Amino acid sequence: MNYVYIWAAGIISGALGAMGLGGGGVLILYLTLIAGVPQIEAQGINLIFFIPAAAVATITYLIKKKITLKKLLPVILFGIPGAAVGTALSKLIGGEWTGRIFGAGLVIMGIRELIKSRKKH
Repeated sequence: MNYVYIWAAGIISGALGAMGLGGGGVLILYLTLIAGVPQIEAQGINLIFFIPAAAVATITYLIKKKITLKKLLPVILFGIPGAAVGTALSKLIGGEWTGRIFGAGLVIMGIRELIKSRKKH
């Protein structure tokens, strides 16, 4: 196990996650491509990692008054059942398809960002 990769994945995932930029994507990519962890396990590890990272980021953003409880509470209330549905779906469709869907999502987001950045210039 190469600790440089682990360190880099943790730092990058934490920093991106704290900025709300999807650090979990980096962590899942590291876990599946470099560490050889199966997709479903990688998702579970990512969710466990997300809890403290999200808590720190949420507290920081609340202190800076960048988010309000009025906007936060509905997201939490709908996010919890969404997480339950997502977990059930991932178990139903299996790791191979979950990985494909995740990969497709990354490609779509990347293309979208490239198109958005070109429109700004």
